Amino acid sequence: MSSVCDVTDVFYPLKADVFYPIVEQGAYGNVTKRWVLDRTITCNFAPTGTAWADEVKPQAKINIETSLLGRTKSDLRITSNDNRQAIVNVVITNIRTHSDLPVYLETSGTRSGKSTIFEISANEPIVGPFGDIEYYKLVIKRSENQATDL
Repeated sequence: MSSVCDVTDVFYPLKADVFYPIVEQGAYGNVTKRWVLDRTITCNFAPTGTAWADEVKPQAKINIETSLLGRTKSDLRITSNDNRQAIVNVVITNIRTHSDLPVYLETSGTRSGKSTIFEISANEPIVGPFGDIEYYKLVIKRSENQATDL
């Protein structure tokens, strides 16, 4: 596990923790995931806007922004030990400022007062004009399962 984080800067002003699971299967086929902190990354995230918003239709139309668009320096599908993971096996949480102030917190439920858990919806390398990967563009979405113990 790598605990050293890059220094935040203008392009990556935030920090976040990246978790990968240890997957175990019981005798009856039930699968459980125990999430383990892999590393802390520098990143930048902002709301994606209404194009990515979830629509809630009780009596009136309400849009809820649950997705964030961002960037990181490294491919989050690759662990600090160079193991490959599917994006469904990566969660991001504890998104915070350079001075460790939390940015996204849950306000109710079992994680009330704790950092929101996000799952990766998209992970794309952005290649610069000289053929090198400059950064990875991410779309992350608030996990439906905020009860997971990290």
